[in-house]
Amino acid sequence: MAKPLETKRMTFETVEPLGKRVLIRKDEDKKQTKGGIQLPDSIEIPTITGRVVAVSALIENDENYPIRQYDKILFNPKNAIPVDFESDNHLYVVPIEDVVAVFRKNTETPPAEET
Repeated sequence: MAKPLETKRMTFETVEPLGKRVLIRKDEDKKQTKGGIQLPDSIEIPTITGRVVAVSALIENDENYPIRQYDKILFNPKNAIPVDFESDNHLYVVPIEDVVAVFRKNTETPPAEET
């Protein structure tokens, strides 16, 4: 008599993107317009911003891609691949070509005005 197959639940600790890809935690979808109008749950404004969780080795070692872990980015979600890693996070593997902008804070101090 055949033994029933035992299924083991695998737990992963990290997700490392391969090739020219980044792992992104997508920002929450907006439930309110800029004007303050509350939207019903059935309507969502698509959000295409997020934070970089991990960067592939190819991107990290390439000076042409100034993107690092924890950067806030704007991305095209068309080719984003959802990752079912943590139930409460919205993780996506995104090709670097679909990252269209990196948000940076201006760290320079403006020149002092002469009087």
